[in-house]
Amino acid sequence: MTVSPHVILDQVSFAYGERVAISDLSLTLKERRVGLIGSNGSGKSSLLRLIHGLAQPTKGSVTTLGLSTKADRKKIPSRVGFLFQDPDRQIIFPTVGEEIAFGFEEQGRTRREARNEALSWLTRYGRSDWPERGVQELSEGQRQLVCLISVIALDPGLILLDEPFASLDLRTRLAFADQLEALPQPLVMASHDFDFLTRFERIIWLEHGRIQADGPPETVLSAYEAAARAQPEVMP
Repeated sequence: MTVSPHVILDQVSFAYGERVAISDLSLTLKERRVGLIGSNGSGKSSLLRLIHGLAQPTKGSVTTLGLSTKADRKKIPSRVGFLFQDPDRQIIFPTVGEEIAFGFEEQGRTRREARNEALSWLTRYGRSDWPERGVQELSEGQRQLVCLISVIALDPGLILLDEPFASLDLRTRLAFADQLEALPQPLVMASHDFDFLTRFERIIWLEHGRIQADGPPETVLSAYEAAARAQPEVMP
């Protein structure tokens, strides 16, 4: 069976002022689980932002779920979910119920319908007592769960995740990883969590905005670790 690509980058470059973050990158992503690795500043976050249309290439084109991130930029947020590393960058409402209901209201549901949907999703995750809770009362891991529910409740066709485990304790990370693995949607995730990435189909190692290696986890993760051990202070 032929699998249609969910992301296509065609000779894409992207720069912040004078700093080049992505350099002449061409990629086609078809796999259900794609991991992005690389040292800090290697271009992982920039690549995710380009796929979502949050950033626009300075050269080349990006197509996500058949949509041009430039021409169809307004359509993409309803089709592609994005989970940031820091939940406080994503949460905009004071209570959990309002945060999750917002996406449904944006889809045209009435306020009551949106609140009922939010409660239904919270109940699925054993959090039926959360709708009126202030988000600042929650731990960071709990706030990250709120963000995840907000994203998946809208049934996006693709989910992008930028270091979602970075500040979670081990217990929360393990539970969160299980929740992510159970999702039916394809994921593209930047992460340093190699234990989780071993479950992925494809790993792309970026350095200086270019592909250093691309392949199955057992090959790419081993190569990355070997390079880190050989040059512990400066990655290639």
